[in-house]
Amino acid sequence: MEQTELRPRAAVRPVTPRQRAARAARNGGEPTLEFTDRVPYDAYVHASTLHGLQQPLSDDPGEMSFLMVSQIMELYFGLTCHELRDTVRLLRADRVWEALAPLRRAALHLEALNAAWRGLRWMTPADFNRFRNLLGEGSGFQSAMYRHLEFLLGLRDPALIRPFRRQTEVYAALSAALTTPSVWDEVIDLLARHGHDLPAELLERDVATEHEAHPAVEAAWVRIYADAGPDNHLRLLGEALTEVAEQFGDWRHHHIKAVQRTMGAKVGSGGSAGLAWLQRSMARVVFPELWSARTAM
Repeated sequence: MEQTELRPRAAVRPVTPRQRAARAARNGGEPTLEFTDRVPYDAYVHASTLHGLQQPLSDDPGEMSFLMVSQIMELYFGLTCHELRDTVRLLRADRVWEALAPLRRAALHLEALNAAWRGLRWMTPADFNRFRNLLGEGSGFQSAMYRHLEFLLGLRDPALIRPFRRQTEVYAALSAALTTPSVWDEVIDLLARHGHDLPAELLERDVATEHEAHPAVEAAWVRIYADAGPDNHLRLLGEALTEVAEQFGDWRHHHIKAVQRTMGAKVGSGGSAGLAWLQRSMARVVFPELWSARTAM
């Protein structure tokens, strides 16, 4: 498949409600069929570019599903990161109520991300093996945007950015993300500002290292959930965070099941132990005290 040339962004001309009504009257209620330039939808969505990005390595018809679902997941990784960065910004400014909206959107994006796995449920080991060797060492483990998502959620392992050292811009962005407080770091700082007694070593720790569950944070959430009043925005925040963590956990579980379905316990394409490596990674919990606190509630 030939690669589609990336064209300059065509201007999307804004219109007013009055202009839309006038156009509909001129068209007699029918859609506009003539444009002087690129159709406005394509100018905005870049659909023609998107549909030129699928370049399979084989003639196997099933490879297109694998490739396109992978690309769809990349887009959802980016969209979820966009929402979580907005969440970080709002939490840092103590705007808890406003932070609920991007968190809820992030949970819905992760739900859609989970649904994308259904597009690969047809794939057996024989189906995957028809084109797997052509992928070389390519592996989802090497997704930079997935690493951004993990870092935002508080899962941090500095070693995992090493594969990107030759891609200087990508590496720089990941290095910056690794040293920027995660959503959970901002939540912990927020709890301290709202009067919860958290130790200084927790608030002043190096955010490039992965957070370890702390009993003081767990105790804070127990107290927060004891107040079921409608004005308890921290409790609402806890529930929104829980939904994000649950949907992300579901994605990791679906990933494991997809690997089991298509390749069993074979060695991974990227050099890992494959299934065993993924199962070990599941032990790293997102927002851990939100889960452990439920035992004491």
